[in-house]
Amino acid sequence: MESESSEKNLIIDVASSDIHIALMENHRLIEFNKDSSQGHSFSVGDVYLGKVKKILPALNAAFVDIGDEKEAFVHYLDLGLYFKAFDEFVKRSNPNSDLKGIYSHIKLGPILEKEGRIENVLSQGQMMIVQIVKEPISTKGSRLTAEISLAGRNIVLLPFAEKVSISQKISSKEEKKRLETLVKSILPRNYGAIIRTAAEGKNAAILVGELKALIEKWESSWKKLGESKGVKPLFAEYSKTTTILRDLLNDSFSNIYVNDEKTFEEIKKYISIISPEQEKIVKLYKENQPIFDHFEVTRQIKSSFGKVVPIKQGAYLVIETTEALNVIDVNSGIRSKTNNQEENTYEVNCYAAEEIARQLRLRDMGGIVIVDFIDMESSEHRNALFKHMQDLMQNDRAKHNVLPLTKFGLMQITRQRIRPVTEINTTETCPVCHGTGKIASSLVIDEQIERKIVFLTGEKKVRNLILKVSPILGSYLKRGLNSFVGKWKRKYKCKIKLEEVTDFTVLQNEFYDEKGNSLES
Repeated sequence: MESESSEKNLIIDVASSDIHIALMENHRLIEFNKDSSQGHSFSVGDVYLGKVKKILPALNAAFVDIGDEKEAFVHYLDLGLYFKAFDEFVKRSNPNSDLKGIYSHIKLGPILEKEGRIENVLSQGQMMIVQIVKEPISTKGSRLTAEISLAGRNIVLLPFAEKVSISQKISSKEEKKRLETLVKSILPRNYGAIIRTAAEGKNAAILVGELKALIEKWESSWKKLGESKGVKPLFAEYSKTTTILRDLLNDSFSNIYVNDEKTFEEIKKYISIISPEQEKIVKLYKENQPIFDHFEVTRQIKSSFGKVVPIKQGAYLVIETTEALNVIDVNSGIRSKTNNQEENTYEVNCYAAEEIARQLRLRDMGGIVIVDFIDMESSEHRNALFKHMQDLMQNDRAKHNVLPLTKFGLMQITRQRIRPVTEINTTETCPVCHGTGKIASSLVIDEQIERKIVFLTGEKKVRNLILKVSPILGSYLKRGLNSFVGKWKRKYKCKIKLEEVTDFTVLQNEFYDEKGNSLES
């Protein structure tokens, strides 16, 4: 379970085309997200005016064109109770109409029958307002709903609805009554709402401000709706940065660090609306060192997104993702020094479970996950591991289900899949063999370096050289009284400064001029 005193930091790295967001818990990477500003990516929460392309009576569903190359899918049960009201609004909207008047005068009923047929409601070529609930994954297009919702931190706004629902997690009857009365008093006609747990104890000004912002966002999309009846985006979900803040921001949040002034101001403004008392936790990072390096995010990404993920005591996970499911194999690696094999296996499996719960969130793995734990004889240990996994998964915001271990030692986990799995290539082309798998003999490395010196001092007329090498190669080149470096300095009448770089591979070597410019190209 999560410790109450745990430190949670959000690190936001703003680059020219992408925003990378890392959630750190006690300096450990828990979630990693990328918010791409280039092009349109068909994200969860985005709302479109779509066109019905094909009715599928056998599935009681339809394919809808929302501008993506893969047609999106909507089922009859996802049309919502008041689809006819949305449909009437689309049909009556045009550039000259009073959309506010039309919206408030549309009658909500009758509701769609639960057992109805899609062919009686939709027809080919019909325009409809839809929202993405599941992003396109592999060969499948987006999954849609026609029941539009605009999520805020404290309130979810529901256009063409009449009910105000309150989170079951708010236990106080007086607080429920206060929130319901307040929200009902400010909701215009034909709007409903869901009051989220975060609204508990919030003052009226915050809730009124958020509700007005959500209504304004929905109503500002009407202009596009009236302009022309082509397929187009009406409005996007908030940026991934603000979406993550909305879902994660709570009292245990410690700091938000961001390296871009514009984004910093944006986040401060957003937090001032949803949670003003936490505005001070937003901090602008101004150091020269890259923000992800400073907070050790880069190193953790490199070690966490590979196929093989190390865990404690020399054990490791092997993670494979296929079209149908994700498979995680637990390997014990180097055994710890204990005579009790069963106890040791249980301990390794518990460590593995902790890393697996983290990896599911980190990679946003969804669908079916099969975990092959190390076999345990004791049913007591198997039940304890199952309970441990359930506890670890409680902090996961995605809907999930964990099943007990089978007699083969397999655990099945289903996790809500709304986005493709996050995949990061953590391998690099070897700078020595350039991906061929073969390197020159170490016996002739000094000859290769000397040839470079001949070229640089002769043809390029460079007299001051900086030679960067690995510590091992550095020791080899400067050993003894008559070292290679000393010999080259005398022979080619130049200065050679040797610098050892710990990141370099064994035989890697690079030349720079005295100003630090590379001479390799």
